[in-house]
Amino acid sequence: MSTERSLILLKPDCVTKAHCGEVIDRFEKAGFRIRGAKMIRLTDELLAEHYSHVADKPFFPSIVAFMQSAPVIALVLEGDDVIAKVRGMLGPTNSKEAQPGTIRGDFGEDMMINICHASDSPENGEIEVKRFFRDEEVFAY
Repeated sequence: MSTERSLILLKPDCVTKAHCGEVIDRFEKAGFRIRGAKMIRLTDELLAEHYSHVADKPFFPSIVAFMQSAPVIALVLEGDDVIAKVRGMLGPTNSKEAQPGTIRGDFGEDMMINICHASDSPENGEIEVKRFFRDEEVFAY
């Protein structure tokens, strides 16, 4: 096992539907440590960078509109194999395909309204944490 960090974004649907506490509780009960946390409004520039892999797609403007519809809560989670374990806890990206008991299966609606973003690899975890958090905003304790 290896200690990894993952960026988690509790998306606007998670925030507006008051699921943040339960989602964070699930992460903590799974043994992950919160190393950073903040509520933010996402800028056009940050979204263009974060979603650069789909920025040229026709659905990109709808992603921006959704992600800017309310603040998000950004977290840095750390733990052994946190990337794979969190992704398993979330379930598939498309909430309609997610099993009950997974976070997206319990709270998500579809491909975009799916409660959380989580890093998909240890490398992307480090890149995404640096994109959303300054060094002094990530804590070891």
